[in-house]
Amino acid sequence: MMAWNALRPIVQLFAQSPYRRRLLLGSLLAAITVCAGMALLGLSGWFLTAAYVAGLSTATAVVFDVFAPGAGVRFFSMLRTGARYSERVVTHDATLRVLAALRVQLFSRLAAADTALALRQRPARLLHRLTADIDALDAVYLRLLTPAVSLLVSACVTALALTIFLNWQSGLLVGAMVLAGGLACVAWCMRYGFMTALRRSFAGEQLRAQVIDAVGAQTELVMAGTLPRQMARIAAAERQQFAADIRLNRLESGVAVAMAMLGHLATAAALLCAAWLAQKGEIGAPVAALATLLLLAALEPLVHIRRGAMEAGRTLLAARRIAPLLDDAVDTHSGEAQAPATGLAVDMQAVRLQHPGSASALLQQIDLQVADGEWLVLAGPSGAGKSSLMALIAGDLAPSAGQVLRAPCASLPQRTELFQASVAANLRLGRPDASDAQLWDALQTAGLADVIRALPQQLNTPLGSQGAGLSGGESRRLTLARLLLHPAPLRLLDEPTEGLDRQTAAQVMNTLAQWHAQRAASGRSAIVMASHLQREARHADRIVWIAPLQGGLAQARKGTAEFEALLQRLRPG
Repeated sequence: MMAWNALRPIVQLFAQSPYRRRLLLGSLLAAITVCAGMALLGLSGWFLTAAYVAGLSTATAVVFDVFAPGAGVRFFSMLRTGARYSERVVTHDATLRVLAALRVQLFSRLAAADTALALRQRPARLLHRLTADIDALDAVYLRLLTPAVSLLVSACVTALALTIFLNWQSGLLVGAMVLAGGLACVAWCMRYGFMTALRRSFAGEQLRAQVIDAVGAQTELVMAGTLPRQMARIAAAERQQFAADIRLNRLESGVAVAMAMLGHLATAAALLCAAWLAQKGEIGAPVAALATLLLLAALEPLVHIRRGAMEAGRTLLAARRIAPLLDDAVDTHSGEAQAPATGLAVDMQAVRLQHPGSASALLQQIDLQVADGEWLVLAGPSGAGKSSLMALIAGDLAPSAGQVLRAPCASLPQRTELFQASVAANLRLGRPDASDAQLWDALQTAGLADVIRALPQQLNTPLGSQGAGLSGGESRRLTLARLLLHPAPLRLLDEPTEGLDRQTAAQVMNTLAQWHAQRAASGRSAIVMASHLQREARHADRIVWIAPLQGGLAQARKGTAEFEALLQRLRPG
């Protein structure tokens, strides 16, 4: 019951989306397609039978009109073809648009502070939510709702047509058989295919997670000698998925046979009713053929709803996972933080941070302000909470208590993030409207201009995944240049010269200091940097030493003895 309740928000998502008119149009076109198919088959049967009967006599053959029925056959044939093509285009386009908007909404929710930290430890789960789970929701509209509407329309049209051409008893009987038989087949699919579809979904997720773990940690697995064991887990998950696929295929084949038998029974019932009325002289052979062949197209929606019903378990599982995330407000995202008072870039008030499952708080009663244009360095022993404090400022973590106010920021994490694109394209992620001159200025500040100029295509040089084509230090400097291009008034740097040689690091820090000095005069270029190196910290205006066990924060401004004392506690680098 909980799974079915989870499906309701997904249905509401489709019903309340900006593309609901397209969704309604798609369902209408699907119903028109079924009706046109029924009219085409019924009229063709009537036309052939009437032509045969008319040909038995010269008098009737001469006066028989072949043009009107022939034109009707061509009309319904073209209508069915056009409606089918339009229905596929409209329904799939609308579905993809709704799911694309859902993927963005879900990504924003998963990027929120309280969720991102948990999913960061399980990247396979995050990937599965954004891909397989959302893809499974297309069955809600394409394979369940739209075919259900078509089935209801076809049952009503069948009952109405047989009532007109035969009698109301025949129309009610055969129409009820179509509707009840179709619903019975769908219910049978869901009952016996539900658990199999669930097992297949779990096996697929497990297979994906095992493969991602094997690829991401292959070096560690080889060194530990556990790679064969990991490969055995992958093979076991694949066997489970294969077994579930075989079971689903067998169930679907059985349902196909049942639906074919349902069609034969409904056709036989219509044929018996027509034959009985024809024997009584109430209808002719052409009308009997029309009523019989009409039923062959009435069950067409069952072909489309069958697969959706078989995968109902997978769809409902995805809905149950995603539905709780749709109503949560995304108010902890880094780009939506509340701004501090005028003159401040960061304002932390009585902040406390305790990680889930931890017995004690990592940070307690942190009061920290960073002025506009100030360069602040966070230092301290390993494990003191420098990275956590940076994550609080960036919005990647939510405080357990207290308040964090900050200006819009851009960050340079320890891990380099570059994409398979040109050098210019990677740089313009920080500022899309940046000119080539601005790109070169940023590269010069980061100490990478000479390296890029030496490349054959310079700014247009393509890079591979994660910056392949550049060394680790060059990739680091490229991400630093991208950060400098960003227009945000607050920049967060986590050990910016990590991985650089001493000479290059000194050059980068000197040019960065010059760059900051030029912009600090305007009061809108604050820097917060986590560091354990003297070569980075000596350029700061203030050092904040984090030592929770020794009483919290110790601060010192540049030019004081306390500043030099804190500086000497850092590694020279």
